[in-house]
Amino acid sequence: MSRPAARVLALLEILQDRGLVPADELARRLDVDARAVRRYVTALRDMDIPVESVRGRYGGYRLARGVRLPPLMLADDEAVAVAVALATGRQREEAGEPGPTDRALVKLNRVLPAHLRRRVAALIAATSATAGPLTPEPQLALTLAAAVHTRHTVRIEHARGAREVDPYGLVVHARRWYLVGHDRLRAAVRMYRLDRISGAAELPGRFTPPEDFDPVTHVLRALTLGAWTHRTEVWLDTDLRTARDRLPSTFGDLRACPDGGVLLVSGAENLPGMARILSGLPWPFTVRSPPELVTALADHVAALTRAVSRSHP
Repeated sequence: MSRPAARVLALLEILQDRGLVPADELARRLDVDARAVRRYVTALRDMDIPVESVRGRYGGYRLARGVRLPPLMLADDEAVAVAVALATGRQREEAGEPGPTDRALVKLNRVLPAHLRRRVAALIAATSATAGPLTPEPQLALTLAAAVHTRHTVRIEHARGAREVDPYGLVVHARRWYLVGHDRLRAAVRMYRLDRISGAAELPGRFTPPEDFDPVTHVLRALTLGAWTHRTEVWLDTDLRTARDRLPSTFGDLRACPDGGVLLVSGAENLPGMARILSGLPWPFTVRSPPELVTALADHVAALTRAVSRSHP
C-alpha cells in the first residue's frame, strides 16, 4: 500500500478480523512506524469508528466491544454518487437478465437509509442515458488493472493471437475499454479493446513505464488519426479551453500554439467532408496541410456561393 487512505482501510480490516492487536504488529503489517499507526487510529476515530487503546505490555488497539460496523459506510452524498454512477452505467445482457451492475445497484439499495432509497429511486426512474460503457469481464479488468499497478508484463489472448504486453493503463472512451501498453513482439506501444481479449495472465517479468506517458492521449490520437486517409492540420484563432469546450475529443488533437491560437491535428476520410465541418466553426482558421484541403474549401465556398445566387437572383 502506498497511500494513507489505503492504510487506514487496511487498519480497519485488521481490527475487524481480530480483537486486540499490538501496535508493533500493526506497524509491521502496514509497513509504517508507530507514529503513523497512531495517526491512522485517529483518522478512524474522526470517522466515528470507536477504536480503543489498551496500555501495558500486552496492550495495543481494538474496536470497542459490541461494535458492529455496517457493510458499507457512506455519507449521504457519497451514497447518491455511487448509485447514480451505477445507474447511468448499467446495461442488460443479451438475454435480458440483470448484469453485474444491476445486481450491485440492488445490493446498494438494500443498505441505503429509507429517505435516501426513495430519493435515489426517483432519480434513477427519471434519468435516461443513450448508452453506457460496455462493461468488460470483471476478472479480466481486475487482472489487467493489477498488472498496471504492479508493473508486471501480461500475456493476453487477443482475437488476433496471443500477445505479451507491458500494460501502461486502462482507458474508457466512447463506451469501450482499451488496454494501452508496449507490445513486446512489435516493440511499439499498442492499444487493445478489452472486448476482443478473452483472457489475461501476469508473467514473471516486470517493466518500468516511460515517464510522462499518458494512456488517454495515446488512445485519442490513435482513434483520431490512425484510421483516416488524410491527416490535416488547421490553425484556429481561439484559445485551447474554448476549442475543447466546442469540439469533441474524437474530432482531433488540440494543441496550444506558442504564438497564440490552437493547432487542430485531425484526420478525414474525405477532404470535402472536412471542408464542410471547418466551414461551420465559429472562429477564423488557417489550413496548414494538406494543400488539397484548401482546394476542397474553395470548392465548398463556390458551391455555397452558387446556392446563394440561386436563392437571391
